[in-house]
Formats: sequence, C-alpha cells, structure tokens
Amino acid sequence: MPWTLPLQWSPWGRPGVKALVTAGMFVTTLWNLRFFLNPSKGSGEDSKHREPLVILVWEWPSKQVPNVSRNVCHELYSITGCQLTTERQLLHQADVVVFPHSRLHPGRDKLPKERLPGQNWVWVSLESPSNTRGLAAWNQTFNWVMTYRQDSDIFIPYGKLVPNQSATMNIPAKTNLVSWVISNYHRTQKRAEVYKNLSRYLHVNIYGKANNKPLCKDCLLPTISKSKFYLAFENSIHRDYITEKLWRNSLLAGTVPVVLGPPRSNYEQFVPADSFIHVNDFGSLEDLATFLKTMNSSRYQQFFAWQRRFSVKLYTDWTERICAICTTYPRLPHGHLYPDLQSWFNS
Repeated sequence: MPWTLPLQWSPWGRPGVKALVTAGMFVTTLWNLRFFLNPSKGSGEDSKHREPLVILVWEWPSKQVPNVSRNVCHELYSITGCQLTTERQLLHQADVVVFPHSRLHPGRDKLPKERLPGQNWVWVSLESPSNTRGLAAWNQTFNWVMTYRQDSDIFIPYGKLVPNQSATMNIPAKTNLVSWVISNYHRTQKRAEVYKNLSRYLHVNIYGKANNKPLCKDCLLPTISKSKFYLAFENSIHRDYITEKLWRNSLLAGTVPVVLGPPRSNYEQFVPADSFIHVNDFGSLEDLATFLKTMNSSRYQQFFAWQRRFSVKLYTDWTERICAICTTYPRLPHGHLYPDLQSWFNS
C-alpha cells in the first residue's frame, strides 16, 4: 500500500520548523507594530531623522561664541540626542538651522542657497517688534520662530518661576525707596514720560549709562537690592515682552517691581498677582507715588510671599536656549512656512 500524507499533518507538527515559523511571525509582528506606534518614522521627512539631532547655528547670537564641539547639551543641561554646531560645512547634515535676527544681513545672499528636504529653519529674536527691523524681507523663509512670545514654536522667556520647597522669604535690607537702571534713554519712549512725571512726586535713584553711573556686573544686584522698589519699565510695550528688568533686576534682586509693559493680566501669566505693582493699577502717577511712600512693613512683606513657593530661574545662556530646540522638536509642525513674518510678530 503506497504511503499517503495524513490529512491532519502540517509542517508545524515538526518541533524545529514550528519554532522557526513562530519566531518569524513574532519578528514580523514587532516590525509592523513599530510603524503602528510611531507612524511618522515610516514616511515623510521624519524618516530622515537620525540620532543625534544636528542643530546648525548659522551665526551665534552673541559676540562670544562658545565651544560647542563637545556634547554640551548633555553635559550642561542633561539634554540627550542633541548636537550643536557652528560649522557651516555641516549644512547638509543639519536637521535644523538657526538664524538669529540680530545677525541677519539685508538680502538673502548671506543665507544658504538651498534648504534640504526635511530641514527646518528657525528665526530667533529676543527683541520687541519696536526694535526689530527688516522683517518684510524674510517672508516664506522660516519654518519656525523662537522668541519670548508664548505662541512661538519655540518659547524662550527671559526668566520664569520654578517650584521651591524652601518655604522661606529673603528680603534684603533697604536703604532707599526706588531705583532704576537705564542705559538707553529716549524721551519719545513711554517709560521716559512715566519716569519724568513720577519723579515729580518721589526721588528715584538712577544708575546706568544714561545717568553716567554704570554698574559692573557684580555690582548690579547688590546695589538694586537696597531699594524697596524697582522701576521695571520695558523699552516698548508688546504682548509677553517681559524682560530681565522684572526677572533679574527686580525679583532676583529682592525688590518689588513697579512694572510698565503689557497689561497686568499678561504679567499674571508669568508671576503671581501679588508679586508686583503695575503702573496702570493707579489713576495717576501721584497716586502711585503716594502708595509707594506710605506702604507699611506688613504690606510690603506680602509682595515677597511668592518666595515661599518659587525661586527665579534666569535664561541668559544662548547655548541653553538653542539646546531647548531638541526637547521641543518632536512636537513642532513640519513643512510649515511663515508667509508674513512681520504680520505675525506685530500681531
């Protein structure tokens, strides 16, 4: 009788083959699952992304260019998978190219001749619209913006409050009422007008180049800290434009900021409502002066209650700011261009 194949026989009935097939199915499942869980890696511009993310700074924002040849983002800020470079010959390897507005030259002749597919260009500025010129020349140029504005693709504030478990207050000893550090004084500015009228009702100790009393870097905070109040007057008034005048010269120095800038509601998005005094809180500058001069000790100490919960973090290092692009990168939109940079920034 000839040998016939049993109806129930299958290659899986042989143990070695069964294990091999099962392993193959497992590998295939894992491969498909990779695309299901992270579909962006399988197509489009993200498919070119590699580790580390390469950030080319076309020209460093400040005059002093740091050494970024090391893995500075990881060494200094524990940000992994992020390589900074200022070497333009690495343009074709860069995932992101950073262009500080302060270093942009008129016209496009100083920019790269082409943008690689999937490469994103970032426009960077910490200045306000009032102090930013030539934006109309950069329409349809940049994919992302990196500014002090909260609605920026990459938000870089001048400072912020971070949680602090110390639960203590530190109010430096005071020897005078009000101080102001001013380097660029222009009579047409709102802050010049407010100061001129406020000084009719109280004395303001003025430091800085504008008054021929410059303060050295290490002298600034100790000098300001002796004042009960500090005039944190911005050079122009724009949404979210809240600079080191609040963060460093006031809160970090241990003085109460008297702010002139965007509306109180905007400040309250950054700091507690009871941590500062807004010029617009008063019907007149005479009323403001009276409030400052007659404040008792108990009321004054209430302005420092925030210290029980927070401490000030300043952002002064451009390396830290640019490294932050790597932490934001996975959430950023790709393929987008700002059609009218000036309209966006002035909005």
